[in-house]
Amino acid sequence: MREQNQNPRNMKNKFWLKVAGVGLLAGLVGGGLSLGIGNVIENHVQTTSTNVPAGSNKSGGTEVNKNKADLNSQATKAYNLTKDAVVSVINKQEVQSSDQGIMGLFGGQISGDSSNSDSSQNSGKLQTASEGSGVIYKKSGNSAYIVTNNHVVKGSNALQVILSNGRKVNASLVGSDAATDLAVLKINSANVKTVAEFGNSNSIAAGQDVLAIGSPMGSEYANTVTKGIISAKSRTLKSGTDGTLTSVIQTDAAINSGNSGGPLINMAGQVIGINSMKLAGSSDGSSVEGMGFAIPSNEVVKIINQLIKNGKVSRPSLGISMIDLSRVTTDQQKSVLKLPSSVDKGVVIMDVESGSTAQKAGLEQYDVITKFGNDKITNTSSLKTALYKYKIGDTAKVTYYRDGQPHTATLELSK
Repeated sequence: MREQNQNPRNMKNKFWLKVAGVGLLAGLVGGGLSLGIGNVIENHVQTTSTNVPAGSNKSGGTEVNKNKADLNSQATKAYNLTKDAVVSVINKQEVQSSDQGIMGLFGGQISGDSSNSDSSQNSGKLQTASEGSGVIYKKSGNSAYIVTNNHVVKGSNALQVILSNGRKVNASLVGSDAATDLAVLKINSANVKTVAEFGNSNSIAAGQDVLAIGSPMGSEYANTVTKGIISAKSRTLKSGTDGTLTSVIQTDAAINSGNSGGPLINMAGQVIGINSMKLAGSSDGSSVEGMGFAIPSNEVVKIINQLIKNGKVSRPSLGISMIDLSRVTTDQQKSVLKLPSSVDKGVVIMDVESGSTAQKAGLEQYDVITKFGNDKITNTSSLKTALYKYKIGDTAKVTYYRDGQPHTATLELSK
């Protein structure tokens, strides 16, 4: 009876609590179900997108498209104008052999009455000592002329040239010049079809495009072309083998062993320099890239014309032996040379040849040359450089110190 007499309001509240409970449970179950299904779908998509696709690999279908690049660029045109004039130069030298027989194998000496204990001699056989590059610049009758570097042909007993078509021919040395590191060779012109043209090396600019052509690392890589720019119009370096300073063109076109003697050309295919050297490292041991140097074409033309005409380059000589002042101790500079402290660079005359230009001008042993013409003299290289600006027969003023006092003299330059 008691249950039947319950309050109707309480019964209504309980009903709505049940409804709310059922709704909450359904929401949790529904949300969990939705979340679970979402994760399953996402995992399925990720799995299917990273799986290696099945199917045949036999269909291929990749094609080579038409080349859209310009194959007749300015650089290509310049290269084609000059490439057939570029050659490889092979320096052949005699093989040294020993005639000591079996004793020589063990480092022994053959005893006997002969006073000549050195039985080493040339075998007469020739082998390749080095390879470089060159460029044909002139064809006259049956002869063709090639310019290359002096250091490429130095010490040769025979020379050969490999033309651009691969034909190997013998060459003869017309003349060479150690001071500028240039040499001229002559070959038969029968197989020569192209000669190079020299451009004006005074009409160049830093940043200008250039090409270097040659045989880097030897004739195996003949007619290799590299592209760069003129990095500087003029640098002063020792380009020759006698220590003479000279002005050279700096370029970042790749130049390697074997490129020596090859042409540096502009975009018109004109030779504006002869590649001569590269800077491979600094004084502190750091490696260096992109620093090559070429002898300017105007200097090249001046030298090769003299080599063709005379077989050598005639330059004035002072007739003295000399050393750098920097090699003399500070005490000797004061006690022997009696120099003022303000003079710390120059060239010391160690000996004067009889009848020489220097003797005729009154120069003596221990005079210190500090100026030649308009050039200050700091060492023997700078004196040679200043002297070589003059021709035989020219006059030049020289400033020197003797017993601590400055003097000047006028030289009449001769061989």
